[in-house]
Amino acid sequence: MNLRLSGGVHVQPKTNNLFRLFESINRRLVGESMSLMDNLLGILRVRVKRGVNLAVRDVSSSDPYVVLKLGRQKLKTRVVKKNVNPQWEEDLTFTVTDPNLPLNLVVYDHDFFSKDDKMGDAEIDLNPYIEALRMELSGLPDGTIITTIHPSRSNCLAEESFIRWSNDRIVQNICLRLRNVERGEVEIELQWIDLPGSKGL
Repeated sequence: MNLRLSGGVHVQPKTNNLFRLFESINRRLVGESMSLMDNLLGILRVRVKRGVNLAVRDVSSSDPYVVLKLGRQKLKTRVVKKNVNPQWEEDLTFTVTDPNLPLNLVVYDHDFFSKDDKMGDAEIDLNPYIEALRMELSGLPDGTIITTIHPSRSNCLAEESFIRWSNDRIVQNICLRLRNVERGEVEIELQWIDLPGSKGL
């Protein structure tokens, strides 16, 4: 099955998951100016893995979900009921036109009868990951560490973050210590997808 993206780009996805990804991107591009496709660098896939020891916002637990923002794009995970150690394992995909924009993460507690409570936030600097992608590496042994980012006052890392070669692609696993809250960490993974017809890195 062929898929036509805005801007005249044809894609022949190899899997149903890839087809759904391109279909989702196409919906975002429809109605946008053609310059978006011209400036598109690629797709950032963020796997939101899990939360660890999140804050209690209800009587004895919380109903947490994660909101991610990149520029004007905003996506969220499902709500996990009554769990301060939720397992999301969800992939959220963003179109990237500016590699210097940070990825912002906020955890909320879902409430039925009042405004959802914030459970902390974090900011992710994408530059180290983008720099690793621009090295155009290939054929490395699986698990090879390309770059290590250390926790500091200028980032939200709870521990060292490794950018590594895994399954023929560059991924970054990140454990974030949430700010503006008494406790909590969130684990995510970054992956890059080159989009046919995009400007590229």
